[in-house]
Amino acid sequence: MKKSKKKKNRRKIANNYIGMAAISVVALILLGSLAIGSVDMRDQVAVYDARAAELEEKIENEKERTKEIDAQKEYMETDEYAAEVARDRLGLVKDNEIVFEEEK
Repeated sequence: MKKSKKKKNRRKIANNYIGMAAISVVALILLGSLAIGSVDMRDQVAVYDARAAELEEKIENEKERTKEIDAQKEYMETDEYAAEVARDRLGLVKDNEIVFEEEK
């Protein structure tokens, strides 16, 4: 009976080593896939950060453009602008102005 107990113990030990080796391989595969996934995620974060910075810059540009448009709108509501348009587009002049035209 001593031999059979020793054989059973050896089989148990061998099975334990195989089981531990299998678990270790699975754990290493999982860790490897997590490492690769984290690298991909870092790349995606970098891409999204660059896109966010680009969009922030566009927002700032559009805010500046809005300010320029508002300033132009305010100018267009003035009498000075109306007089300028009357001179340039309609050819109107003030009473005390002399108009010189170029020959074409």
